Amino acid sequence: MTDLFEEVEEQLRSDRYRALARKAAPWVLALAAGALLIALGTWGWQQYRQQTTDKASVQYGLAMSARAQGDTGKAIELFTAVSKSPAKAYASLALMQLGGLKIASAQPDEVKAAVALFDQAAAAAPDDVLGDAARLKSAFAILDTAPYAELEGRLSPLMKEGRPYRVQAREALAFAKLMKGDSAGARRDFVVIANSLDSPEGARQRAKAAIELIDTGSAKAVPAAVKAAATLPPPMLVAPGGLPLAQEQAPVTQ
Repeated sequence: MTDLFEEVEEQLRSDRYRALARKAAPWVLALAAGALLIALGTWGWQQYRQQTTDKASVQYGLAMSARAQGDTGKAIELFTAVSKSPAKAYASLALMQLGGLKIASAQPDEVKAAVALFDQAAAAAPDDVLGDAARLKSAFAILDTAPYAELEGRLSPLMKEGRPYRVQAREALAFAKLMKGDSAGARRDFVVIANSLDSPEGARQRAKAAIELIDTGSAKAVPAAVKAAATLPPPMLVAPGGLPLAQEQAPVTQ
């Protein structure tokens, strides 16, 4: 009799499990399908990003080659195409190149357009390395024409601790102070740059030279040379296959 009761109880448990399984099956299948869709979506998005990055990389390299060969029209066409790419790093670099070409044209009315392109590049940049490079380019483009207040507003945020080009931003602001006649304020900034351990050697040398010019009363000669003197370590990207692309231009394009 005991065996009979156990068999009946076992049968009842089996029936309950089967009923539960039938009820849970749609949910389990839905969860599995959802997980599969998420996995496929993630893979598809990664593939899309890689493809767009590869395409932008190739176009950017071709644009740099066209520019080096003097084919400015082709370079502008390719840089413009890259500037619209979802690959943010290359889009930002392309916008900076377009801004540099505007300045290189030596047309005064092109400076405003160049500044707008640099500002777009900063907004498109995926990180501060590219973003601050674009912001610094924008400030250098108007260094000898914009009011000091505007330059201070553009450069002061770039001087904060941890920003990649804080030394170059401080240097640009020191030159801006010289241009507005604040030799004492400029000298203080140059002293900081000259004595800062994280200042590049070129920046220290320029700061020491500027201090000497200020102390000898020849500071008026500094602003004329600032755009040719100031440099920025260029960001670099790697093309498909691991080949480095041409380096990005310094913040001031000659």
